[in-house]
Amino acid sequence: MRVIFAGSPVFAVPCLERLLSSAHEIVSVVTQPDRPAGRGLKLKACPVKEFALERGIEVHTPERFNARSFREVLSGLKPDLMVVVAYGKIFRRRALALPRLGCVNLHASLLPGYRGVAPANWAIMKGETETGVTTIFMDEGIDTGDMILSRSTPIAENETAGELLERLALIGADVMAETCDLIAEGKAGRTAQDESLANYVPKLSRDDRRIRWELPALAVHNHIRGVTPWPGAVTFIKDQPVKVKVSRLAQAIPGGTGAAGGGTGAAGGEMGAAVGEIGGAAGETGATGGETGDESPGRVIDIDSDRGVLVSCGSGAIWLPVLQAEGRKAIAGADFARGFRLKVGDGFGHKTE
Repeated sequence: MRVIFAGSPVFAVPCLERLLSSAHEIVSVVTQPDRPAGRGLKLKACPVKEFALERGIEVHTPERFNARSFREVLSGLKPDLMVVVAYGKIFRRRALALPRLGCVNLHASLLPGYRGVAPANWAIMKGETETGVTTIFMDEGIDTGDMILSRSTPIAENETAGELLERLALIGADVMAETCDLIAEGKAGRTAQDESLANYVPKLSRDDRRIRWELPALAVHNHIRGVTPWPGAVTFIKDQPVKVKVSRLAQAIPGGTGAAGGGTGAAGGEMGAAVGEIGGAAGETGATGGETGDESPGRVIDIDSDRGVLVSCGSGAIWLPVLQAEGRKAIAGADFARGFRLKVGDGFGHKTE
């Protein structure tokens, strides 16, 4: 088939790479225009554009995807199918009708659950222990089209959104390749989504960074994982903003998916040796962790050279093995405590107005 690929972030790159090695022809890539980035606000291409240009693929970056002038460009490519992976634009009816066999989308959830933006992040924040990917035939709704294939995967107890998305991107690449083969062979099934099971999740913003220590420890842990690496989890100590890069429950969850010291990597690659040194110890259940019932939320109740800073929540407590002060590098929690002269009884929370 002649395929147009539409995608933008790094999540979409494995799928494009997988299709390039398939029997299908990628005739063009459509992606977001270059945007200002970094402190200098220099124009920067998105990961899909960079990948495509490195491989000599034709790239289009329209500001108005549904404009008639751009539809004529796409029509001239005579596509059989358009594959869409996190492109970031709404497709109108005439654009959807351009490819001979329609448009298919890879979505990072098990539809009809978690429609919308950032489904993997919200699955973690809502405490899900399983998620997956789904391919659908696109229609004018948001993630409402008929389903083709899906594949599930467990969510590890300490897995961050960044780590989960890396895995889902690889799983999704295989699922999309299989989907394209089925469509080419005329064997792709269509299963309508059960609207009674559908739910939408919003786009994350910087407002989602704030840690609410009054919540139970598991909810706090899930929130930190769900907003890592972006927008990141933030709290305050002595009116100074602090990024919480890693968290571990003070006690393992009965029947959970793994020991609290487990996980799938270095939490977005930013922790370096600090995580490697403390990862195993973080999963141990400290004696202090069982005596936190009377502590007010956000209070420091222990500081350990291996496990970091133990902080009370609405119920239970969590260890903070890796912390980062504003404008500085992420470091082990115990080193952070020494630098900030933290002591038992100090409180994390909101900035004093």
